[in-house]
Amino acid sequence: MARRSDEALAGLLGLGSQSARKSHYPELLTRLEELETERNRYKWLFEHAVHGIFQASLQDGVLAANPAMARMLGYDDPQQVLWSLGDLARHLFVGGFDELEVIRQRLSQGQALLGYETRLRRRDGSTIDVLMNLLLKPEGEGVFEGFVADITERKQAQQRLQQLNDELERRVAARTYELLESNRNLQRQIEERERIELALREARDAAEAANRSKDKYLAAASHDLLQPLNAARLLISTLRERELPSAEHNLVERSHLALEGAEDLLADLLDISKLDQAAIKPDVDVYRLEELLAPLASEFDSVASASDLRLRVRIADYAVHTDFRLLTRILRNFLSNACRYTERGGVLLGARRRGDFVELQVWDSGRGIAVDQMDKIFLEFNQLEVGRAAERKGVGLGLAIVERIARMLGYPVQVRSQPGRGSVFSIRVPLAQARPQRHVPSVAQAVLGNPLPGRRLLVIDNEVDILHSMNALLGQWGCEVVTAVDLPEALQRLQGRAPEVILADFHLDHGVLGCQVIQQLREEFSRPIPALIISADRSDACRRELQALGAPLLNKPVKPNKLRAVLSQLLMET
Repeated sequence: MARRSDEALAGLLGLGSQSARKSHYPELLTRLEELETERNRYKWLFEHAVHGIFQASLQDGVLAANPAMARMLGYDDPQQVLWSLGDLARHLFVGGFDELEVIRQRLSQGQALLGYETRLRRRDGSTIDVLMNLLLKPEGEGVFEGFVADITERKQAQQRLQQLNDELERRVAARTYELLESNRNLQRQIEERERIELALREARDAAEAANRSKDKYLAAASHDLLQPLNAARLLISTLRERELPSAEHNLVERSHLALEGAEDLLADLLDISKLDQAAIKPDVDVYRLEELLAPLASEFDSVASASDLRLRVRIADYAVHTDFRLLTRILRNFLSNACRYTERGGVLLGARRRGDFVELQVWDSGRGIAVDQMDKIFLEFNQLEVGRAAERKGVGLGLAIVERIARMLGYPVQVRSQPGRGSVFSIRVPLAQARPQRHVPSVAQAVLGNPLPGRRLLVIDNEVDILHSMNALLGQWGCEVVTAVDLPEALQRLQGRAPEVILADFHLDHGVLGCQVIQQLREEFSRPIPALIISADRSDACRRELQALGAPLLNKPVKPNKLRAVLSQLLMET
């Protein structure tokens, strides 16, 4: 048998003799080993391929399948998917026999069916989308090989994308309809807008003009409203110092209180309006604490005495970097509140060093502030524990002004209080190392006796009512008063005799400044006559002019006690 097989193999290989067969055995064995190796390699690829691979016949069904094909269809063993042609239609292709017929016809038209997408049925009844490449074997009768990739996720993603596209198209269509409808509505409104456009432009121009005039209005309000109040304040103060019957004295006191309330309200409204519009700019310089605190001590000594309170002042020998006017405004509000809301005891104005800062403090023995009210005291128009209107003092703007100024200067403000025992308001100001000379004459040193009687004073103001009021008040203090509305009239009435002190308004008629008149009078008499500017102007320009002149400033309406203190100090220094 072996011999016949050798002969058959020899015949297959075209070898006729035994010697020839023996000489080709090694080559044949090598070739067979190579074929076996190649077969094993393709078998390994077939069994371990990621995609499904199967071989089928158009007559007999599935002949072979790899494990990936079985797993794709939900089976554990490739043998389970070796279906007959009828089983293929029932178990595999969702399209059944009709789809198999389509595949048969398309394969019969060519050797391959590439990129064929279909849906297959899995073991559990679910379906998957697949992409098939079918290759018809040329030597086989109706045998083809299939390569299958699961594209279910891709198809689902395409479906989701299509759904999103459809939803987007619907939303675009709806939005387009809305826009078209809006455009139609807008078109209907255009004619109406055109009719009111001119009125809107006029209103805008009026608003811009009003905005531009705010600063001018504030300046005019400061001057025009405070001028008559100043005249009335001086006249009332003159009456207060006279011996009057009880009934008339009571009327004068009530008039004084009413004027004082109106003055405070107007001054606070003007200040807070300027602060909100950033119309005030800090002018920081170095000042001695004595320059800051001594005038306040002089001003509020009489205020505290009028309320049967004791004002104590502790002035340390420090110098600070600050804006003189703005810091004075803060401390004046602290002192004013302390005097207003303290019924008995006293008020203390002092300073304590805190590292590189000095803490300026105002203590009082008043009613105090509850803890739950602390965050409200700096609000505008807020007054705590105020019942009836008759009990109100001020309008509640003082601490709101303090908060704005302190924020602008960058100075922290602190409040400590115990209800029923009093409060402490303080502000921290940066210290300066230098000890500067005085910027303006101090007005708070103790004045022995009364230096005013018999002194010759010149008052220059373009308001006749104020001249009359100042003449009455200063005359009642025993002064010899000369009044004038301008420089020529002043020179005429002085008759070559220099005054001992000049009191001048900052703004006179025809654009003339009181500073200029003072300087010209000093030149006329060849001596540095002491001078005092009285003005409703609270601008930085006014303050700079006074610093150059070396004259103190009193803002209208003038407080008589402060006026007396300033005049007394100026006369004592001459």
